[in-house]
Amino acid sequence: MQSRDLNYFSSFVFGVKSTRVFCRPTCPSRRARRSQVLFFPTFKEARAAGFRACLRCKPSDVESDDPRQVQIVKRACTYIEQNSERKIILNELAEREGVSLFHLQKTFKRITGLTPREYQESLRLRRLKLSLRKGESVTKSTYDAGYNTSSWLYSKPNTKLGMSPSNYKSGAEGMRIDYVITDCSLGRLLVAGTSLGICAVSLGDNDAKLIAFLKSEYPMAKISGMEGDGGQPLRGWVDEILEYVDRRKDLACPNLPVDLKVTAFQWRVLKELRKIPFGETRSYSEIAKKVGCPDGSRAVANACASNPAAIVIPCHRVVRKNGDMGGYRWGIERKEKLLENERSPVS
Repeated sequence: MQSRDLNYFSSFVFGVKSTRVFCRPTCPSRRARRSQVLFFPTFKEARAAGFRACLRCKPSDVESDDPRQVQIVKRACTYIEQNSERKIILNELAEREGVSLFHLQKTFKRITGLTPREYQESLRLRRLKLSLRKGESVTKSTYDAGYNTSSWLYSKPNTKLGMSPSNYKSGAEGMRIDYVITDCSLGRLLVAGTSLGICAVSLGDNDAKLIAFLKSEYPMAKISGMEGDGGQPLRGWVDEILEYVDRRKDLACPNLPVDLKVTAFQWRVLKELRKIPFGETRSYSEIAKKVGCPDGSRAVANACASNPAAIVIPCHRVVRKNGDMGGYRWGIERKEKLLENERSPVS
């Protein structure tokens, strides 16, 4: 309530004894002394206690159970979705909502993690992918998604689809992925890669489950296991990861190439994780601020939970604000062990 945190907009209401008015925790009104404040789970309890609703924040307006900023963004998202076949400029959205360009841009990115332009681009790309997977031609899929040309698909394919349009259309059929499974101090370690870089790093106790997980991520690719530590450059990647896990030596994460299948927001988060120095940790909220989404701690946690390349993308270095471990896709014990190793590295 003191910080007017939007995450608690409709979680409770508070009443002020002197004025007999109850408000939402985000109300912009001047704060009363703590001795004058009572808390209620809902506005009905506040009314039953003899308090009346604030005219500024309208805490009893059940049809508006989101802060105004969220409502604006929701309406903007709906409008973009309904008009995704054409280019929508920021000025058009701002005029519809009666707010400034700067306010809309800042609010939209804070709540969604994307700019309005990036959001529209993600919708178009989703339509394109669905069309390609249904078997439509690249040309038809491109124009149906709202693009005027398909040239961008071929100029930098990895920044959009992660592969060529023809490969994506076939579900990555023919894409070659090699993997190695080996022992390490954390159990069994799977490292997989394409010709471009590491695409998966998994930890577990069961080889069959590790392989099944990899195949579920790339169902149409040609996936094959390699003997020993694999061929080059896979052998080198495995050696570097084992040096870190078993011999507690710093892993130069940013220098290891990766070839990951993630969303634009996930990639922003994962890039930020690679910047966390060896032996240090960051909170989910700190990472959220770094990627321009200060209220997106939960979204950051989800991006960490879906990290396809453990260790190489050091999501184990992200903890809760109070210092608790939080979650870890490969088991909380492994996360604790990794952090313990970094606190006492081998010189």
